[in-house]
Amino acid sequence: MKQTAAYAGDLTARIFTAALFLMAGIGKLGSGYAGTQGYMEAMGVPGVLLPLVIALEIGGAILVIAGLWTRITALALAVFTVLSALLFHLDFAEPMQQIMFLKNFAIAGGFLFLAIKGAGAWSIDARRR
Repeated sequence: MKQTAAYAGDLTARIFTAALFLMAGIGKLGSGYAGTQGYMEAMGVPGVLLPLVIALEIGGAILVIAGLWTRITALALAVFTVLSALLFHLDFAEPMQQIMFLKNFAIAGGFLFLAIKGAGAWSIDARRR
């Protein structure tokens, strides 16, 4: 029983952590595309990189949820999240930017934990072993 709860907890944590990126990536595909691209460019990041961002957010989220190539995907998402904090949320005079910066680091911490621990028993990675 304890083992089943631990496995369910691993899966739930993967879903909760990845859901943010899945929804963000999907949101950028529609009406959010131009706004996100403009924001990136205003912050000095080439807007041409947006398709890669969307692919990482959606693809990475799906891989984490499925538990496929979890460690490397989680590490990539952790690096992406830290870079996003450093590129877009450094205006600490603005309280919301401070919160967004810290949120990104908390999320990156969760992905680092996942990169170290792995996906758990209820994952494609576990079935492949």
